[in-house]
Amino acid sequence: MIKTWLTETFNIKYPIIMAPMFLVTNEEMLIEAAKAGIMGCTPALNWRSPEDFEEGMKSLKEKCPGPFGINLIVNKSNVHLKKQIEICQKYAPDFIITSLGSPAEVIKKCKPNGTKIFCDVVDVKYAKKVESLGADAVIAVNSGAGGHAGPTPASILVPILQKGCNIPVISAGGIGTGSGLLSVLALGAEGVSMGSPFIATNESGVSQDYKDACVEYGAKDIVMSTKISGTPCTVINTPYVQKIGTEQNLVESLLSKNKKIKKYVKMLTYYKGMKAVENAAFSATYKTVWCAGPSIEFIDKIEPVSAIIERIVKEYGEEKEKFLSKDES
Repeated sequence: MIKTWLTETFNIKYPIIMAPMFLVTNEEMLIEAAKAGIMGCTPALNWRSPEDFEEGMKSLKEKCPGPFGINLIVNKSNVHLKKQIEICQKYAPDFIITSLGSPAEVIKKCKPNGTKIFCDVVDVKYAKKVESLGADAVIAVNSGAGGHAGPTPASILVPILQKGCNIPVISAGGIGTGSGLLSVLALGAEGVSMGSPFIATNESGVSQDYKDACVEYGAKDIVMSTKISGTPCTVINTPYVQKIGTEQNLVESLLSKNKKIKKYVKMLTYYKGMKAVENAAFSATYKTVWCAGPSIEFIDKIEPVSAIIERIVKEYGEEKEKFLSKDES
């Protein structure tokens, strides 16, 4: 076991969260994560309706042998948010990760039921704000993250947040090895949230081409695109992405900057983007948009979720032993 606030709070062996990934993380992956000694999180939007989400929550409550979490998009693009919160109140997942907006309502309604609330943050200003609202921990989304990455590397962001906040910091982004895990824990993080290394797993429900791309491409092939949601998002730089470009066109850009209709345009862009990613996740062609972070660099084959966790934990132990040996000498 690796003891941190995260492992002690949730009674898990290793301080790792399988990060929520839109249309990637699924029930089977969360179950396997729990069996292997970590805990997984999945977006509520991975279920296409509130009714499906409720059925999914029932199933996870019955089948998952350990703690699991739900990711909620808490801005206006998520038209199902109110119902999703009600379902989370009813079934009380072990934790909720909030993204892209204020967590106030989620904290108010779900925390009293025993659910821990983690909030995605990219700077200390927002971290202090969510702490004041009652968040239990912050997810430090750094520049190595997949999807909506932050601007700051973990080596700077984690210490800043640890110094500026009084709640635990969990680092998100760039971790795919045991040495990476060791490094962020040494910085003061209480755990890591990692997603991209789990895309190419046996349990993942994405297409074979998506999995193969995660094996074949590396860190140098990750680019930032605003095409998906209007917010910069990391994607694999496939021939199709090269063809369509990574920046919003002039019309999209002008509409997004119009103060009167900006929020509606963003909602439309986000909706369209989500549909694009949905098609990407289950399509068998490279004419798609595949989200991933630079940690796909550490993927060299498709394997079970458990094998990835075993490898990282083994590497962590080896790297820690090397460090201690050097210190003693």
